[in-house]
Amino acid sequence: MQRVERSARIGAPPEAVFAYLADLDNLAEWQSGVTSARRTSDGEIGVGATAHITRELMGQRLDAPLTVTEHDPPRRLAIGSEVSGIKALATLDLAQVDGEEATDLTFAMEIRGSMLTAFMEPMIASAAGGDIDASLERLRKRFAGAAGE
Repeated sequence: MQRVERSARIGAPPEAVFAYLADLDNLAEWQSGVTSARRTSDGEIGVGATAHITRELMGQRLDAPLTVTEHDPPRRLAIGSEVSGIKALATLDLAQVDGEEATDLTFAMEIRGSMLTAFMEPMIASAAGGDIDASLERLRKRFAGAAGE
């Protein structure tokens, strides 16, 4: 198992950031590497909600199902997926910044291969680290100036 984790301060309160992140239709806007996303379940977003994404990873186009595995507004969101024997779990932990309308956001990705795909974990984790950095930058820009609005 490989784990990659990055953090950033986002210029908006956790409620606003969480609402944006939890809307699975927004994934292609903020998550680097995701080229399309569509929700595949009805009803409110919560544990068990699903989506289908297309992403570019290490030069390959992958179609992947996603499932929300944790939904604790406005503190934590976790989304899992499995493609070709490789499981990925993305967790987003949000914390209010004391005295500010801002959020400290931690984005972690755990990658777990099967016995046949475990050798790929370090390569995927390295690519995921770059995608997480780019995703956090997109979120910073998306919410730049939002705290005062």
